[in-house]
Amino acid sequence: MLKKGRRSKFRPEYPADFKFDYKDPATLYRFIMEGGKIIPSRISKVSNSQQRHVAAQVKVARNLALLPSGTDAYDTFRRPEPISPKPFEI
Repeated sequence: MLKKGRRSKFRPEYPADFKFDYKDPATLYRFIMEGGKIIPSRISKVSNSQQRHVAAQVKVARNLALLPSGTDAYDTFRRPEPISPKPFEI
């Protein structure tokens, strides 16, 4: 019997040796829910060691006010602008 296609447990865009950095809020913002909570690893699809590293870097970025720190800050805080690989056209 053939196995059906399964989704991989880990995200392919973050290899095992990828280091998250608190100075890159656009990348870290992907791991934060609307209310300001850090997304768990079963949802974000990163390994346990990467999840610990992401959580630590998010906390550092929050302390330096690079990321919002709670629900009240979600509506009023400026969100980091993701840099688009496509050039802007009018």
